[in-house]
Amino acid sequence: MNTLFDKIWDRHVVQLLEDGTTQLYIDRLYCHEVTSPQAFEGLRERGLKCFRPKQIFCMPDHNTPTHDQDKEIEDPVSRKQVDTLANNARDFGLTHFGMMSEDNGIIHVVGPEKGLSLPGMTIVCGDSHTSTHGAMGAVAFGIGTSEVEMVLASQCILQQKPKSMRININGELADGVTAKDVALYLMSKLTTSGATGYFVEYSGSTVSHMSMEGRLTLCNLSIEMGARGGFIAPDDVTFEYIKGREYAPKGADWDKAIAYWRTLKSGDDAIFDKELFFDASDIEPRITYGTNPGMGIGISESIPSLDEIDGSGKASFLKSLDYMGFEPGQKLIGHKVDYVFLGACTNGRIEDFRAFASIIKGKKKADNITAWLVPGSWAVARQIKEEGLDKILEEAGFEIRQPGCSACLAMNDDKIPSGKYAVSTSNRNFEGRQGPGSRTILASPLVAAAAAITGVITDPRSII
Repeated sequence: MNTLFDKIWDRHVVQLLEDGTTQLYIDRLYCHEVTSPQAFEGLRERGLKCFRPKQIFCMPDHNTPTHDQDKEIEDPVSRKQVDTLANNARDFGLTHFGMMSEDNGIIHVVGPEKGLSLPGMTIVCGDSHTSTHGAMGAVAFGIGTSEVEMVLASQCILQQKPKSMRININGELADGVTAKDVALYLMSKLTTSGATGYFVEYSGSTVSHMSMEGRLTLCNLSIEMGARGGFIAPDDVTFEYIKGREYAPKGADWDKAIAYWRTLKSGDDAIFDKELFFDASDIEPRITYGTNPGMGIGISESIPSLDEIDGSGKASFLKSLDYMGFEPGQKLIGHKVDYVFLGACTNGRIEDFRAFASIIKGKKKADNITAWLVPGSWAVARQIKEEGLDKILEEAGFEIRQPGCSACLAMNDDKIPSGKYAVSTSNRNFEGRQGPGSRTILASPLVAAAAAITGVITDPRSII
């Protein structure tokens, strides 16, 4: 019996080339402003149009400021990239969710919430965190700019078929433990290269009990284990999330879609190239201490001692700690931080803002903390107001910014200053990722909220 990955992949094979490369049909291409300009220019140079423009959606998110979006972007590079995407979408007849439109936001947040990302699809974007859409039961992965041009021109892409891996997580998550903690735990166990060459299917009772937002977070971080992508078989949680959304099937088409989507699962006798098992009870709230997402610990644990590090990895381990200003064996609870960032395609959804608000309700932001709370889309921003979360946050001394990628990657105005510590709900903690010299500690919205009101790294379970 084929795996679910095989089922979706095989359904989209146009032809298998002699060298083993697959020409794969792509159902949905998302374009943002950073990785698409050269692709569109390539079409112009060859006198080509987009093959299936209705399958392509464009949206600026990386360079958009998170304040004063109604004014001209001050940074000339960011302004040029955002304007170029708008012009390319217009010239090639593509749907464009421009800045300040009610449809705008981070492309990996907007796609699922508008019903554009659906079970059984193949989805690509010139962005590594395209794996987010795998939570919908789709095969979704990031591609390079030359491949973006290939899909624009043909709605197909040339790919080597990845190997398959299933990660089973079973049991109930403890209070204060979120999908972000599950992902950080997996990264620490597999390392940032442990899933290289694989497409990961997440399974088990822990995953089936996750909300759609939690699943999106888990799949978002697949790439940080080296995986080509990650996904989850669609179920009633998926279908309930999709039903009624703008681009979701309606009427008889919905019934037909549901019938097909229910077939999208791996068989009981499916064989994976690799299969792993984990117990949810082993997972506590997590934080990172180093400069890659796999360098993480349970919040109550200590940074590994030098004796615990493999000989070949000691030099990079010490280099990472030197950058972060930490020591081997150090505990991080109580360590002073400067910034808190809630947002990104990892944790910028309504559930993340609800979690953050649940911790800070009735409390006040610590004086030493600068907090950037950035919704993943205008739809999330509207829901924050509808649920009254904005009032809870404002009364505690927090300001909600306008949607965008924000401080995830420092391509806009939201940069963490050199030497400062940021507890961040984003996906990467590389050197300078959030700004030159910035020090990033990856965490869940609950851990971020606890730091925001105490001013130091704090176990959220002590507040819950």
